[in-house]
Amino acid sequence: MDFNFTQEQRQMADSLKRWVGRDYGFEERARIVASAEGVSAAAWQALAELGMLALPLPQEQGGFDGSALDLFIVMRELGHGLVVEPYFATVLAVHLLKLGGRHGGLLEQVGAGGLTLAVALTERQSRYDLADIATSLTAQGGDYLLDGAKVAVAHGAQAGAVVVSARSAGRQRERAGISLVVVPLDAPGVSVTGYRTLDGQRAANIAFDQVRLPATALVCAPGAAWELLDAGADHGAALLCAEALGAMEAVFDATLAYLKARTQFGAPIGKFQALQHRMADMAIHLEQARSMALLAAAKADSADPGERRCAVSAAKYRVGQAQKFIGQQAVQLHGGMGVTDELPVSHYFKRLAMIELTLGDTSHHLRRFIAQPGFAHAEAA
Repeated sequence: MDFNFTQEQRQMADSLKRWVGRDYGFEERARIVASAEGVSAAAWQALAELGMLALPLPQEQGGFDGSALDLFIVMRELGHGLVVEPYFATVLAVHLLKLGGRHGGLLEQVGAGGLTLAVALTERQSRYDLADIATSLTAQGGDYLLDGAKVAVAHGAQAGAVVVSARSAGRQRERAGISLVVVPLDAPGVSVTGYRTLDGQRAANIAFDQVRLPATALVCAPGAAWELLDAGADHGAALLCAEALGAMEAVFDATLAYLKARTQFGAPIGKFQALQHRMADMAIHLEQARSMALLAAAKADSADPGERRCAVSAAKYRVGQAQKFIGQQAVQLHGGMGVTDELPVSHYFKRLAMIELTLGDTSHHLRRFIAQPGFAHAEAA
């Protein structure tokens, strides 16, 4: 498989890298994180002007119909720059709407930078089981009533609309009977409680009390959203692996620079063999994570669900191992300063910890990978 990027992809990465370096440095990021909104309207508009918001959109909505591999490049650079804007939340919602094929008008607004989106898929009891849904969607006349609550909605309070999973039939944890609906956050009956997360980003808990929605709010046929939801979650997990890769690359480079600059006993501590061994171990983890993240991006849009699930879960597991090891080693090699807010490494470490917990941690994806058809047979052989 050819993992070489095209010239257009390299140019896109370069333009995004220049913007991050020029306009989204560590001090500017700290200012945005400390602001009331926790995001920057200017940064969002810059991403729109760079074409990053139009990248995943279908051509019919003025987009470039970018693949997961195209978005891999964007997420990697955003991870490298610790960007806190709601790009991932919006892109994941965009992908679900693309799969549904019903909300072209909303997608056009996203491409122009006039709308941010979020996805509300998790509930207090659900952990990583996206089919564990207590939120209900009940048909009433020609409309639907939405009742329930979602938690830990990434950038939920900063979004104009949110894609919500709800149960319109079946029992809790059944995959049949799941629906997806688009809910404007200013709709009557919607209440949003926003908060800051460990990594400086924003999330929200959202409650729905008899929220009346038209039939046009449905992303796909009622009760038939599981395959779409499963594919969307895998797409999102692959993008998170790309963001984690960018963050790990930045952490590795910062740690290497510190070991070269910090002196002890009249020599840079990077000359000490024990520390060189630890950096070598970090480099091995980083290279393996890079390979698996690229594989996940290449398979995230596969027409074969089994192939997609195996590649994404394997990547999320391996990248999760790498980000834990690299993050912990970087903090230790920086000494006591590694946990202070004054150094970027501590912020990268926190972001990597949050990525690990999003859309399934390493244990969840290891179990999911093992559960795929053919795994037990292959082991026996």
